[in-house]
Amino acid sequence: MPFIETKIPGVVIFEPRIFTDDRGYFFETYNEKVFKEAGIDARFVQDNQSKSSYGVIRGLHFQKGEHAQAKLVRVLQGSVLDVAVDLRPGSDTFGKHVAVELSDVNNLQLFIPRGFAHGFSVLSKTAVFAYKCDNFYCKESEGGINCADPELEIDWQVPVESACLSEKDKVLPRLKECF
Repeated sequence: MPFIETKIPGVVIFEPRIFTDDRGYFFETYNEKVFKEAGIDARFVQDNQSKSSYGVIRGLHFQKGEHAQAKLVRVLQGSVLDVAVDLRPGSDTFGKHVAVELSDVNNLQLFIPRGFAHGFSVLSKTAVFAYKCDNFYCKESEGGINCADPELEIDWQVPVESACLSEKDKVLPRLKECF
């Protein structure tokens, strides 16, 4: 099976089967039937893509309530450290995170269920990042956690003090200020 469990139940690494020959390669990035057989029953309704430079950290972002989103994330070009933080109330792993390097070389994808904050840091010169969401974005329901929150103990593999952050991300609260 192309799915690898992580230390947080529900967060799953998808390792696609890649077919290579002298022309290049081919692989399925998503197959609803395969995902459902693995217990991932998400109906994706929106695809997003971003391009960023080395040292950029995007996140940690989430959608609240009925607008929560599950995501299937991957890298089309370059390399990122992708991070999912458990925000599910009552979860044994609340506040814990999973970090996985995703790249155009390993072609790994990460499935992040609803109830998680998500972010990534760019490890290569540039990175093109793509993801599917199972719910539409709603500005009124957005939330975020400061990526430098020491209680999260995330090693972003880039210097956080000199990372490039959006103005919005620079002022995000710490986890304990959100919940």
